[in-house]
Amino acid sequence: MKGFTLLEIMVALAIMAGVILTVITSFNYHLSVVGRDREETAAVLLARAKLEEPGFTDLQKKDGTFAPDHPEIAWHVETEGTEMPTLQKLILTVTWGEKQSLSLVQYYAKK
Repeated sequence: MKGFTLLEIMVALAIMAGVILTVITSFNYHLSVVGRDREETAAVLLARAKLEEPGFTDLQKKDGTFAPDHPEIAWHVETEGTEMPTLQKLILTVTWGEKQSLSLVQYYAKK
C-alpha cells in the first residue's frame, strides 16, 4: 500500500500549525515595533522643530500640543539653571499615547 497514515498526516499538520503560529506571532510583534518606532520618530522630529523655532527660549507658554497636524502629541518645557551662571538648561518633554514620552535637553546662553 502506498500513501500516508492518518497519524503521519496529523503530525505533519501539528508541525505546520506550530510553524504558522510562530510566523504570525513574529510578524505581529515586528509590526508593533514599527508602529512604535514611527510614533517615536515623529515625536523626535516635532520636538527638534519646536526647539529650532525662533524665540522659543523666550516663550511665556510652557506647554501645548502640536495641533492641528498632531493634536495627540503634547509638549512641556522646563528651564533650569546650571553651574555656569551664563548657561540655562532647557528640557523639552514630548508625550503621546498613555505612557510614552521623551525629553530633549538644550543649553543656551542667558540673555
